[in-house]
Amino acid sequence: MNVNTSFPVETDAPAPQSAFSLWVRKRRWFLLAVIFPTLLAAVYYGLIASDIYISESRFVIKSPDQKRAQTSTLANLVQTTGLSGGQEQANEVLTYVRSRDALKALEKTVDIRDKFSTSQADSLSRFPRPFSDGSFESLFKYYGKRVDARLDSETSTAIIKVEAFTPQDAYLINRELLDLSEALVNKLNGRAQSKGIIEAQKQVEVATQRARAARVALTQYRNAQAVIDPSKQAVGVLEIANTLTTERAALQAQLDLMQRLTPNNPSIPALRNRISAIGTQISSQDSRVVGSGSGIASKLGGYENLLVEQEFATESLNAANAALVQSRAEAQRQQFYLERIVDPNLPDTPLLPKRLINIIVVACVALCLYFVIWMFMIGVLEHSPED
Repeated sequence: MNVNTSFPVETDAPAPQSAFSLWVRKRRWFLLAVIFPTLLAAVYYGLIASDIYISESRFVIKSPDQKRAQTSTLANLVQTTGLSGGQEQANEVLTYVRSRDALKALEKTVDIRDKFSTSQADSLSRFPRPFSDGSFESLFKYYGKRVDARLDSETSTAIIKVEAFTPQDAYLINRELLDLSEALVNKLNGRAQSKGIIEAQKQVEVATQRARAARVALTQYRNAQAVIDPSKQAVGVLEIANTLTTERAALQAQLDLMQRLTPNNPSIPALRNRISAIGTQISSQDSRVVGSGSGIASKLGGYENLLVEQEFATESLNAANAALVQSRAEAQRQQFYLERIVDPNLPDTPLLPKRLINIIVVACVALCLYFVIWMFMIGVLEHSPED
């Protein structure tokens, strides 16, 4: 008889877990989604993130000839809807500050690439940033985040803020940008003024050529027609004709008297011949003025046209010269100028990064994302079919 003997086999019992392990395992997603990013933010902003200094300057663009006229209420309302000339100039300057041209100028004057790539900054803050190259386009994007140029609508002043890793660099970059802005305003003034002078000089040259051509044409006409001033010559000829006509009338009256009183007077034939000669002279003088293609009257029209052209060309030349003098006078004074309201400051304490605020923001964002995902998973589990 076989006796089956069996011995109990010992099995491995699950190792007891500590309360901390159970707590960590139960809240592992919360720790990964919220606590871990917050700790990373605390380590970075508390121990690694570099101090950032901010230098600020303010300026306005003014015109010395700008005067405020007394206008009606409606005109004031319409005027407030637009920008004044100074504000338009300020916007142009701020656009230049944010442009690639300003960055290129800063590369030549203050070596801004070296200022942003300093070893005093942490690797996440300095240029080039992770996953970025050292190209000019990358530098321009980085420059746009470190330099803020805008127009304050409340005070109507232009603001330039520069962020750098040392107070000296922030001050130096801001001062150079302000100098470049002032140079740009002067350049725009010079360009506008020189353009006005060049245009005025062209008008003077055109008017001078026209006046010269009018004088030459008038001289050629006088030589071709053998006249100096047809209007004055015609007046002289008419005066001679009038004098002869008066003399002939007197002689004719004397002849009529002789024929009635002394018909046989021997001087009557001579008197008749004299009257006839005077009549011939009168006809000759009249023919010099009118009655033929070579008369003074036929030359008067062309002469007057040339004379009017010469007078008009002379007036145009005088007006062009006056405009040139005015343009040169305006070029002597500056149309717009940059007035510094607040000079660039040398910061003594870093304003960025806001370490505690950034840590709190990271924690809040992580917590919100965690609760959103948690609510989403709860909704999925509630609507899943039960097995």
